[in-house]
Amino acid sequence: MALPRTSCAVAALLLTVTNPTAVMAQTGEEGAASPGEAATGETAVGETAEGTTGQPVQMDAISVTATRNPIRAFEYPGMVTVIDREQIQTLQPSTPDDVLRFVPNVEFTGGPRRTGEVPSIRGFDGPDVVILFDGARQNFGSAHDGRFFIDPSLLKQVEVLRGPASSLYGSGGTGGVIEFRTVDAGDLLAPGETLGASVSAGYQSVNREQLGTFTAYTTPMEGLDLIGSITRRDSGSIELGDGNELDATDDEIISGLVKGSYGFADHHRVEGSVVAFTNDAEEPNNGQDPDADDVVDKDIRSTTYRAAYSYKNPDDNLFDLDFLTYYTDSQADEIRLDDLGLGPTGEVLKRDVDTIGFRLDNRSRVELAEDIATTFTYGGEFYRDEQDGAAGSGERDGVPDADADFYGIYAQAEITVTEPFGVIPGDLLIIPGIRYDDFSVSSSVASEDTSEDEVSPRIGVSYLPTDWLMVFANYAHAFRAPTFDELFLTGVHFRIGPGVNRFIPNPDLKPQTTRTVEFGGGLDFDRVFTRNDRFQVKASHFRIWGDDFIDLSVNQPAFPACLAAGPGGCDGTTEVDNVSEAELWGTEVEASYEIDRFLFSFGFSTIDGEDADTGDKLGLLTPDQYTLNTAVKLPEIDSIVGWRLLVADTFDKVDNPDEERSGYAVNDFYFAWQPSDGLLQGLRLDLGVDNAFDKNYSRVFTDSKEAGRSFKGLVSYSLNW
Repeated sequence: MALPRTSCAVAALLLTVTNPTAVMAQTGEEGAASPGEAATGETAVGETAEGTTGQPVQMDAISVTATRNPIRAFEYPGMVTVIDREQIQTLQPSTPDDVLRFVPNVEFTGGPRRTGEVPSIRGFDGPDVVILFDGARQNFGSAHDGRFFIDPSLLKQVEVLRGPASSLYGSGGTGGVIEFRTVDAGDLLAPGETLGASVSAGYQSVNREQLGTFTAYTTPMEGLDLIGSITRRDSGSIELGDGNELDATDDEIISGLVKGSYGFADHHRVEGSVVAFTNDAEEPNNGQDPDADDVVDKDIRSTTYRAAYSYKNPDDNLFDLDFLTYYTDSQADEIRLDDLGLGPTGEVLKRDVDTIGFRLDNRSRVELAEDIATTFTYGGEFYRDEQDGAAGSGERDGVPDADADFYGIYAQAEITVTEPFGVIPGDLLIIPGIRYDDFSVSSSVASEDTSEDEVSPRIGVSYLPTDWLMVFANYAHAFRAPTFDELFLTGVHFRIGPGVNRFIPNPDLKPQTTRTVEFGGGLDFDRVFTRNDRFQVKASHFRIWGDDFIDLSVNQPAFPACLAAGPGGCDGTTEVDNVSEAELWGTEVEASYEIDRFLFSFGFSTIDGEDADTGDKLGLLTPDQYTLNTAVKLPEIDSIVGWRLLVADTFDKVDNPDEERSGYAVNDFYFAWQPSDGLLQGLRLDLGVDNAFDKNYSRVFTDSKEAGRSFKGLVSYSLNW
């Protein structure tokens, strides 16, 4: 489906501007409640602040992930999206894909099975994207079993930093960062309340998923915050848009959160948490393959343990300290239920990945002059990954026993200059940064370790000549170390007829490095048509030059034509190589307008890339996409009703015509009701229909159709004292 050229023209007109708030447009500052969260004492769903404050209905989105310091997302010299708890609730998400699917240039591939979903940002996927749970790295990596495991019911906020991030986050920062933040008791209690509990039950028809959640939370004394939550999901086969069902998709999920923090001696705080996820899944060994015949009992477990300390004294300009240590234990172990795969019935396949790490950083604030304020952020990080793979009594093909150690030190400055040189109006924000990383990867299948070091500099500049206009530019280096799976792959990848495709290890792989130039701008207006409205728009264009791109190549003779070559003629290889030079480029736009009765948001993204030497397409490319969210607020009945639209253009950025995809448009409708007073206060009802017109479509780089029409409902009740 080709989009009208007028749509492209509209997108082009917006390329000078955008707002890095999330598509739903009801964002709030970190730690502040969003307009729909009545439990926090703020306005309920559909309620208006008109006549009370006279302020714009939309609050500024505050990013912490982008700089490790609170900063207005609009002012940051780059693109960052903040999704708050109210937005997450209205989406009624079942997986992280549901939370992030409206963020420009963020795509999940791998088909509709939960365990196959893998995120990409700006054409980079897998280990090219840093995943964080409350700051703790999630480094589990599997070609077909996903990247991370967390239930959306535990979340209060998600941040997506798009673009190079190695100057702060080291390896994996080539695509960007996705950070998931879990909920605290203070997010659910209004001033004066100290204890509460909530229960919710939900259902979605597309996979007959049943959901139940119970959460208890308290702040029994000043400075102490405690919360515990448990969620259970039970789902089956997925109804696809073509009318068929994707079988072998049974999930039995239990996820939970236990979290506590305590502030003492005025400015000190300690925190500990456990985030757990278990899924007893029955599906093919390759959860991304819609046609696979083999079925396994897949035991997925992921537990992240965190401990943190912070010192924050507003009167102390030299020390603003954060320390974090964490341990993540992830596994995707399988038992073959038949002999249709590469092994016998009952064979046990094991993949366990453990990550242990810590990070220490500090902020020092200095006024270099009366009109120049600077925040220096500096620190160090260490983490270690260990993988254990087994099949039956031997080694598991493609899952080498290996470990990797990473050490990094970094420094960043945020320099705010008021009226530069005393003659230029407005404010100038300059963010230079640099990080040094040293890493080594070793395995029992290699005689020597693979060791490298990298330096990742960046500089970003935002100029705000007025409080409603900003322009920005940034330049950054980023890198991604080769993983132990890429370096030390051995064994059989797959079989086709009499042919066997085998992994070929490549211990000489080099780190993938990129250089990115990005520029854009934005507008931020309030009181455009009324005294209580707001319009924001921000846009970016980027170009990425890469050296030594890490690329997986599968070389397999065509079957059955290969039979003519005789014995071994159908055998093939799978190997990871470095592509000497690559280039990617693209554009992103986010815009929103909101008044007391209405909200509207728009997003646009495009990405393209190629091997600079051969001209072949490179990267996880996606079609041009447009998103729209519009809703009407009904404060008289404490409700909001809305429509979301995702449109993808025809995808033809391919070398192989078989990888082309038709365009599609997917429509969602939603409704939320949350009484603000009376006997029903504390109740919330969410209803929705995803893919309302049962569109039959496929995303890129998967042969699977996507889920069809799904009716969704969620009833929640909270009681606070």
